[in-house]
Amino acid sequence: MTTSTTSLPAGFRITLDPGTAQLAEGLLFGGSPVRILRLTRIGRLAWQQLADGPVASPAAGALARRLTDAGLAHPCPPDGGRVTSDVTVIIPVHDRPTLLDRCLTALDGRHPVLVVDDGSLAVSAIAEVARRHGVKLVRRPVNGGPAEARNTGLEHATSELVAFLDSDCVPYPGWTDELAWHFADPLVAAVAPRITALATENSSGRYTRANGSLDLGDQQARVAPNTRVSYVPTAALIARRAALLDVARQGAVFDPVMRVGEDVDLVWRLHERGWRVRYDPGVRIDHHEPVTWGGLLARRFRYGTSAAALALRHPTSVPPLVLHPWTALTVAGLLARRPLVAAAAFGVANLAMIRTLRKADVPSRGVPGAMLTAVHQTWLGTGRYCTQFAAPLLIGLMAAKGRKPTGRRIAVASLLLGPPLTAWARQRPALDPVRFTLATLADDLAYGAGVWSGCLAHRTTIPVRPVIARRPLRIDPPRT
Repeated sequence: MTTSTTSLPAGFRITLDPGTAQLAEGLLFGGSPVRILRLTRIGRLAWQQLADGPVASPAAGALARRLTDAGLAHPCPPDGGRVTSDVTVIIPVHDRPTLLDRCLTALDGRHPVLVVDDGSLAVSAIAEVARRHGVKLVRRPVNGGPAEARNTGLEHATSELVAFLDSDCVPYPGWTDELAWHFADPLVAAVAPRITALATENSSGRYTRANGSLDLGDQQARVAPNTRVSYVPTAALIARRAALLDVARQGAVFDPVMRVGEDVDLVWRLHERGWRVRYDPGVRIDHHEPVTWGGLLARRFRYGTSAAALALRHPTSVPPLVLHPWTALTVAGLLARRPLVAAAAFGVANLAMIRTLRKADVPSRGVPGAMLTAVHQTWLGTGRYCTQFAAPLLIGLMAAKGRKPTGRRIAVASLLLGPPLTAWARQRPALDPVRFTLATLADDLAYGAGVWSGCLAHRTTIPVRPVIARRPLRIDPPRT
């Protein structure tokens, strides 16, 4: 890595994440993964400084870095905020000249643009669009996929920053400059905006706008494996060229072997080298979406096929489900209609958490409510996992005859229908609950089928193996 600074630079401010709470003086709860952070005396003074203004001392900078790394807070731009960036826009394209024309029309012309034609059949049409917009065109004679196309673009870029933009995106003028302030932090390697669906008004379009696979939500985050935002796509991404070269493998920044998931692999390699990647939903980029259910589900299947290749490269970064023993046993007891088992497991979960908190001298009020939330999240996660990877088994259980079939069917139905109905109630999309639920189930089934296909091709089961987490809550030592 090119730098070893441990402080957020002077001039930056921080804003607390909506999920962060102060349990007591010098005691913070929240982040991703969830943790409790205890501040030292110096840390409490730095905390007060950050509450009053920007980073102005080494202690405040160190605390700001720790809070933003943990997801307890997020950086705010230094005074001045908006900056002019030295950036080259790289657009890989494979046919679809009409979408390329729309993408180039939306750019503001402030930065050089490089279009990489990745072996298109519509050679003359792509060349004409590039000529009309006055942008540089590099043609690859053979289609190599997005990774190869972006690598080719990087070979022709010399600017400090590069902006990757897919040809099916519609950017807003100035989007690169609105994100460039993040790079005032020397540890930031890449920043991604929010990708919103540019979809039709049919049912698949309304579903995509409500539950698009590239839309990572409206909350900013540090991007890292096993956190709330574990990756960002390169459909639209600004990166520090030096950081990309720092993580290159055998001269290639993007893994040319990967036709899908190459962007996730890059983000995780940046994380492993100590770089920071940020998600900033304050900037939005529209993205063209498939217009039919067949196209939408085919894309989800294709995305799923990348899980196995990613798992082999990053074995601890792709758990499909993380279970904590006592909350998992509580859910199992409820599904099996064993209330005594569920109650006993829930009681032990509460006692274990209270013991952990008291041992660390942390207030234990509110534990039952927190554990109820954990049980609810475990139920939703288990339901979605079962839908994606074990749907035939669930359907078989619903159809099977035997003792107490009604109870078994209710339990299975709760796993299948609980997650999509909960999502519908939370989002209230422009789609009725029946169609939204059916669409979500089809979405999950297509993705799960893709994962299984990748597992068979790579001969691994890592992407479908749940992980048992022994520690329900992380309590960080008071280093700051």
